[in-house]
Amino acid sequence: MTKIYQDRDLWNAVMQRRKILGIFIGVSVACFLALAGFVAYYVMLPYQDPNTTWVTAVSCVVVGLYLMFAFPYMGISFKRCNAYCKMLKFISVGRKESATLPFEGIDDWTTHDGVDVNVGIFSVRNIKRDETMRRQIYVDGEKDFPAFEEGKTAKLVSQGNLLIEYELSE
Repeated sequence: MTKIYQDRDLWNAVMQRRKILGIFIGVSVACFLALAGFVAYYVMLPYQDPNTTWVTAVSCVVVGLYLMFAFPYMGISFKRCNAYCKMLKFISVGRKESATLPFEGIDDWTTHDGVDVNVGIFSVRNIKRDETMRRQIYVDGEKDFPAFEEGKTAKLVSQGNLLIEYELSE
């Protein structure tokens, strides 16, 4: 059996998530300290001082730049990294199922639980209706797609349709 995931994959993903959070917290603290400094300076100014205009303007610019950083950074990089960490955690603790299925082909990329995946199509025999159905098996987009050949069977170990291990048949 060829394993797609190693033990260090979860550790690397968690460390990347911590790094992303560390950068975000660092920028947030710097922005908060800058705003606290501007508010303290503003409070110490005398009534109707001409410096109040630029202090207010710079404070608004700092908040605007922070918001322009925070929403895309947390909405794109952290969200994707967090989804990948969740997927790897589910792989380590989730129920695995094994099947030997014939490979039909490759479908287009898609997103499954916030993670980009390749889609492999396998045929599954329906016992109740005596017909063949198609099953989508997701292969992590960060990993290489296995060398499946159309018409040949492969033994698969998956967790929630996400491929974990495979073995190509002769």
